[in-house]
Amino acid sequence: MSPAQLSIIDEVESALRMGSPEKGLETARRVTELFLSSAGSFDDEQIALFDDVLDRLIGTIELRAIADIGARVALAEISAQLAPIAQAPPSVIRRLASNDEIRIAGPVLQESARLDDSELVQIASSKGEPHLLAIAGRWWLKEIVTDALLARRYPSVSRRLAANPGARVSGKGFAAIVGQAESDPELAVSVGIRVDLPSELRRRLLRSATDAVRTRLLSRAPPHLFEEIQSAIAAATVGVEREMSAVRDFEGAKRAIAGLKATGQLNEATLLGFATQRRYEETTAALAALSGSTVEVIRPLMQSLREDGLLVPCKAAQLSWETTAAVLESRFASGAMKPADLARAQGHYARMTAENAKRTLRFWQVRAS
Repeated sequence: MSPAQLSIIDEVESALRMGSPEKGLETARRVTELFLSSAGSFDDEQIALFDDVLDRLIGTIELRAIADIGARVALAEISAQLAPIAQAPPSVIRRLASNDEIRIAGPVLQESARLDDSELVQIASSKGEPHLLAIAGRWWLKEIVTDALLARRYPSVSRRLAANPGARVSGKGFAAIVGQAESDPELAVSVGIRVDLPSELRRRLLRSATDAVRTRLLSRAPPHLFEEIQSAIAAATVGVEREMSAVRDFEGAKRAIAGLKATGQLNEATLLGFATQRRYEETTAALAALSGSTVEVIRPLMQSLREDGLLVPCKAAQLSWETTAAVLESRFASGAMKPADLARAQGHYARMTAENAKRTLRFWQVRAS
């Protein structure tokens, strides 16, 4: 560790001995900035040292934060700074995540890779609705976590989970969501277009849905679910149960894309052709291959009604905006995105860097495995 870094550590010890709240607050900011400046180059021993001193500093600040809004703001800033850092000090992250103030806990609950499933379950089982909402917004969630979130029965949490394509939901979890959706049109639409919703539960949902909800479901259904939902609505309308169309199989598309890649025929133009023709499976598999990801990661991004997640693999593959826009619109059976939505997405895409997109995609890949 450099002399400058050792000097900061000495300053921490001094601040703790002096017991000055102002000194502790300023030192915590400086230690955080020092860590962020070289986080990717620290080894485990150095990270552990930062973890120890920063955890002790934050412990003193938390006592002051009860009555001092400035201290709470400082902790919220530290939380936001450390949340996206994969090598963030783990004890500090856990301390911040368990804070009762959502402005402090929220950033790390929603984004930090340092929190494991057991820690998320514990928080989901003990904290209030704002903390659960933050967890429900994480890009990747396993069933053990979503079960814990849904057990609390907050409608807002169920809506966020249903709209989160990276949240894996168990059969029991989906049954709970569908039960709530019978009196919640927004939730009914969000869960009704999920590709992983069991067909039996989709039929149950559509039987109890109003005509307005059924119409919205059809208008927002991605291509791979349109026929299934349409058939289910027809069966519900006449009171007859019919076997629904099976969820489309991606294995054929994977083999076809692998063949194109092996012969040097897989490129952006190929992807643009698939997207323009709204060939959902081929578009998904081609984007996965060109971005260095997998269908398992790209598929929920294609399913989502949000466009920000899908922009990540497109930027990682360094696609032109024309191709990216075609990929975004290929999610829907027909029609086009609103000009305002496309313009907003284009602005986000222009600001995104390929390096950050690749890093994010690698993180998603690990979380999805």
